[in-house]
Amino acid sequence: MACQRCIIRGRVQGVFFRASTERESKRLGLTGYAINLRDGAVEVLACGEAAAVEELKAWLREGPPDAEVSTVEFEAAEETPPGRFTVG
Repeated sequence: MACQRCIIRGRVQGVFFRASTERESKRLGLTGYAINLRDGAVEVLACGEAAAVEELKAWLREGPPDAEVSTVEFEAAEETPPGRFTVG
C-alpha cells in the first residue's frame, strides 16, 4: 500500500475541490482524507494501490473545473489511513 500526503495551492477552496477529490478517490478505491488548511491550501492524504495513488496525483495537478491549481507538493506518508475517504 502506498500513501502520499499532497498539499495543493492556488484557487482550491470554495470550488468543490475536496468533494471532487473524494469522488475521484472513491472511484480509484483509495482511502484517506481531504481538508482545507488555514493558509488557503488543501491537504490530501491518499492511500491504496500505487498505480491508483499516482492517478490521483495526476488528477490533483488539475483538480475540478473551477479550480486553478498553482502548485502541488507530494511526500510519502507513513500513517495508518482511515478505513474510507473522508472530507473534513
